[in-house]
Amino acid sequence: MASSVRIFRSTGRQPEHGFTWGDGLALLVIISLLYAGARLAFDLPAVVRGPEISLAPSALPWYTLLSLGRMAAAYVLSLVFALVYGRLAAYHSRAERVLMPLLDVLQSVPILSFLPAVLLGFTAIFPDRFAAELSSIVLIFTSQAWNLAFTWFQSLTTIPKELREASSIFRLNTWFQFRTLELPFAAIGLVWNSMMSWAGGWFFLMAAEIFTVGQRDFRLPGLGAYLSEAAQQNDARAIAWGIFTLIVTVSLLDQLVWRPLMAWTDRFKVEMIENDFPPTSWFYDLLHRSRISRGVYNRLMRPAVRWLDRRMAHQVLAPVSGMRGGPAWWERVLAVLAIVVLFYILARAGQLLMTLPPAQWAQVALGVGATLLRVIVALLVALAWTIPAGVAIGTNPRLAAVLQPLIQITASVPATAIFPVFVLLLIRLPGGLNLAAVLLMLLGTQWYLLFNVIAGASAIPQDLKYTARLIHLGRWEQWRTLILPSLLPYLITGMITASGGAWNASIVSEHVTFSGQTYQTLGVGALIANATASGDYAMLLAATVSLIVVVILINRFFWRRLYQVAEDRYRME
Repeated sequence: MASSVRIFRSTGRQPEHGFTWGDGLALLVIISLLYAGARLAFDLPAVVRGPEISLAPSALPWYTLLSLGRMAAAYVLSLVFALVYGRLAAYHSRAERVLMPLLDVLQSVPILSFLPAVLLGFTAIFPDRFAAELSSIVLIFTSQAWNLAFTWFQSLTTIPKELREASSIFRLNTWFQFRTLELPFAAIGLVWNSMMSWAGGWFFLMAAEIFTVGQRDFRLPGLGAYLSEAAQQNDARAIAWGIFTLIVTVSLLDQLVWRPLMAWTDRFKVEMIENDFPPTSWFYDLLHRSRISRGVYNRLMRPAVRWLDRRMAHQVLAPVSGMRGGPAWWERVLAVLAIVVLFYILARAGQLLMTLPPAQWAQVALGVGATLLRVIVALLVALAWTIPAGVAIGTNPRLAAVLQPLIQITASVPATAIFPVFVLLLIRLPGGLNLAAVLLMLLGTQWYLLFNVIAGASAIPQDLKYTARLIHLGRWEQWRTLILPSLLPYLITGMITASGGAWNASIVSEHVTFSGQTYQTLGVGALIANATASGDYAMLLAATVSLIVVVILINRFFWRRLYQVAEDRYRME
């Protein structure tokens, strides 16, 4: 039994506690972006109207292609961002002190809080239609990028020491380290979190394709806009057609993209014994046997990879931790200029916040407290069922083959499209809209946990499972000494992203408009939704900043400490 515990070793790294300068800098950056978006709004046309959205079923194929294009562009942007951002944070301690607090904040800021800064900023530079397209992609990006960055960072910081030493012995440079060690080690987690990113993108697609800022109505033709318009017009037939189209689209993506990727990444699992029931994919097998796909790989992809390997062969090996030397003089000058600009914008934002009377600040405080309680309840309910369900799916490939497509479809159906129906059913029950708000938060939270738990359970080496059986560990002992320690890094990542998803979902769970009737409850999400719709930028800034401060405090004094424990004590090596 003792041997099963010693596979998890401490890194000896000391955690940082308390509120750091990185947290303060992250707060300044977010406030500056929000204020810049609000300031740009003053110079734009008072009224903007987007194209009409057709509810004819014949429009759905074209709308679906448009939404898929935006989702794909946002995902590519998210993946590139995650790989660069996570590597900087994992390998440079000074950068980590700023980047990780900033990431903690960004993944919790509601999508509507980004809306004025992104949309109005692009509108001030580009034509309205092009600005709306870019804004939609960036807003979808904000629902996809953060969990990819977290899982990439978690993978880089938990690579076993012996694999690091092997890469040093073979003198692998930055590129070969990335291609042969880091990316394969993180592959399983990245695939599962990519599925979660797409599900999150579908969840917020309605908000990203139809958005209103005061009297400026920006909308784009797409599946999300179709579902939003159908919900506004209370057209049950159109809602059914939209959800059916979405389910078909998600099912095709699962069979043609995600299942093949799962079957391919199984080869990268760190284990000494092959899995008895590895994940399979009929489409992957078809591509593997296809002469056309082999010809494309041999004549295009393989030569391209070899050419890239030759070009990158002489790059200098990146440092594994810390940063060499002190900053250059130009870096110091840029840092001083950036700080001056940030403090100037902060002063202007302070002037805008001073226009709010004390009664509205009290309303903001009550709203943040109410939303915090709902986030905690949603997270506890999600934990109660995702851990056993995720372990069952992740350790049983046959069960995963059946349930994984169903989970992917369920997670991708925008609850915002059917949520008004739940509101009408629950509004008369005890708890009313409060219960409905927790339900929608749960729908937007639980999948982050489930997908990370499945990824962690799938990554447990088969030889360790056999060892647990050979020494006759009981069910509880297996959970205590193998399963839970193996899951903990993934579980902490899932809880961090899930809590951010819950805060983000507050904007659609606490303020609902259906058939011309608005339902709302006390909460910071409702305040942000109202402020965005009415163009009340002072309230929008105050509510978002208050939310950010609470999120920073929770992340610093709770999540980051748990993350450090997972990294220090439960690294598998």
